[in-house]
Amino acid sequence: MSDLFETTPVAGEYSAKDIEVLEGLEPVRMRPGMYIGGTDERALHHLVAEVLDNSMDEAVAGHASRIEMSLNADGSVTITDNGRGIPVDPHPKYKDKSALEVILTTLHSGGKFNSKAYETSGGLHGVGISVVNALSDTMSVEVARDKQVWKQEFSRGHALTRLENLGPTPNRRGTKVTFHPDPEIFGEKAHLKPARLYQSAKSKAYLFRGVEIRWSCDPDLLRDGDDTPVKDTLHFPGGLNDYLTTTLEKRSRVTAENFHGRVPLAEDMGNVEWAIAWPEYGDGSTRSYCNTVPTPQGGTHEAGMRAALLKGIKAYGELIGNKKAAQITGEDIFVAACSLISVFIKNPQFQGQTKDKLTTPEAARLVEMAVRDHFDHWLSGAPDMANDLLAWALERVEERLRRRQEKDTKRQTATNKRKLRLPGKLADCSHNSAEGTEIYIVEGDSAGGSAKQARDRKTQAILPIRGKILNVASATRDKIRANQEISDIIQALGCGAGDKYDEDDLRYEKIIIMTDADVDGAHIATLLMTYFYQEMPELVKNGHLYLAQPPLYRIAQGGKVLYARDDPHKDELMATEFTGRGKVEVSRFKGLGEMPPAQLRETTMTRGKRTLLRIVIPEGGRLETSEKVEHLMGKKPELRFQFIQENAERAKELDI
Repeated sequence: MSDLFETTPVAGEYSAKDIEVLEGLEPVRMRPGMYIGGTDERALHHLVAEVLDNSMDEAVAGHASRIEMSLNADGSVTITDNGRGIPVDPHPKYKDKSALEVILTTLHSGGKFNSKAYETSGGLHGVGISVVNALSDTMSVEVARDKQVWKQEFSRGHALTRLENLGPTPNRRGTKVTFHPDPEIFGEKAHLKPARLYQSAKSKAYLFRGVEIRWSCDPDLLRDGDDTPVKDTLHFPGGLNDYLTTTLEKRSRVTAENFHGRVPLAEDMGNVEWAIAWPEYGDGSTRSYCNTVPTPQGGTHEAGMRAALLKGIKAYGELIGNKKAAQITGEDIFVAACSLISVFIKNPQFQGQTKDKLTTPEAARLVEMAVRDHFDHWLSGAPDMANDLLAWALERVEERLRRRQEKDTKRQTATNKRKLRLPGKLADCSHNSAEGTEIYIVEGDSAGGSAKQARDRKTQAILPIRGKILNVASATRDKIRANQEISDIIQALGCGAGDKYDEDDLRYEKIIIMTDADVDGAHIATLLMTYFYQEMPELVKNGHLYLAQPPLYRIAQGGKVLYARDDPHKDELMATEFTGRGKVEVSRFKGLGEMPPAQLRETTMTRGKRTLLRIVIPEGGRLETSEKVEHLMGKKPELRFQFIQENAERAKELDI
């Protein structure tokens, strides 16, 4: 048994009676954050991952081919596999208890501390299922083993019943675990999310192509708008490449084929599987796994893959005599890629109990060796794709060097009065005067990437900002001055803010807020408008501030394509413009970052085709406007609540 000692000093005395001994799984309930990282939504779903990992370990070891995962009406989860089944014979150290009971009620117990039962495993620390037991108000375990079925009930870390033999079962084997997260730990309102669990099951099926995962969910748990299926069978013979191809289905890529493979690691350490694609626009992403466990903070396996790609593309550049290839860095070739890597290795080392980062030192070298060899062959075997990839990487080099140079290069203001240091993320226009120029303020690097490709480089500048900026109406002056996004806006515009605002130094004729056509986008636009109204009112008053109107829908029938800005506009177009024969296809844009640059240019950024809304202050309505800003954006939440109560009936349709 594992004991946790806590000291509790009492004023004026300190003796043996002040030493509290927590036995069994009591430490887990007292300090759940030490074992699952907290009690939030992520930690709640981590319970399911611990149980699912055990079944996946059976599959990876070759003892199970099928896993069933069910989210039940009462919020409990049932996970069943057809593996060997948890041992139920008496444990040699605790002769009055079965191995099953010891595993479920004792920390640091299990069959994964040596390589006899599992060569590779995801549930490593011997705390997984016992922690789930400790943090569940009910848990039931059935084991079909040696043609017999056994069952035992648990609650909050303790066995409620003795191990019971339910009788013979000649055609069944494996383990069935049903548990319900304890509301005392996670809160009465905490519930497992069907979509999150389904995606977790789906990723496991991609990660190990030999397993079939059968998903089911009680229909009453699916809310409107949740497209999670009630039932599904997940089996992907193509592994990670299937997953990547599906994910990037609508995005154009630099190379016609993904770079993917699956090979053993040297020194009999396990194996590695990877799939990598390079999108032409938008952000990249990296997902890595070790023994089917997600490692969101990366680690040594990611470092190995990054090194293989960098050395491979530089070597190819040298081979064909391109000297510029020597300037490529890991950021240029890897950060903008969409990559997946999965390793199965013996005795992996992780950072923390939740296994967010792989720290096994050998993994970097072994993964680099395996991936590099295949990358070299892939490049030399397909010179057209290799040349396209090299050209794309060199564009990233030029962009990176340009950003670095912009940090040190000063561009004259429109009136030549002074020079400015510009934010590094600003993609400036080339025109030297403010007349006819405009700057688009967009949310996120993904939208910024699309906008940079869609713009007129001579007269249109792009400034990406990260997330929702500070609400200046309820912030202190110190917070406003310290905010990086606000600082970037001030530097880009060049005209100062507050009492330092100077209209003559404004570097652009139009400042255009361009956000997604959804609730989040409207919120970001509102925060930006609040900032300009409070800190640069003259800019608004003099007609420099605009809102872009990106479309929400693309409607196509045959060769006819139109765009709708919102639902009423879509309905209007459907009723008036698409009345002929042929299937009408309606697609909804998820955001600016998902729009191809050509469509963003055509619908939102090209003069003469786009729609811009000018932000104005009503004539004589400065006081009324100030009161409204204070009501909706100020420090008093009760005023916002009052506004919602008074206007709730007017909100007929909310896009949330």
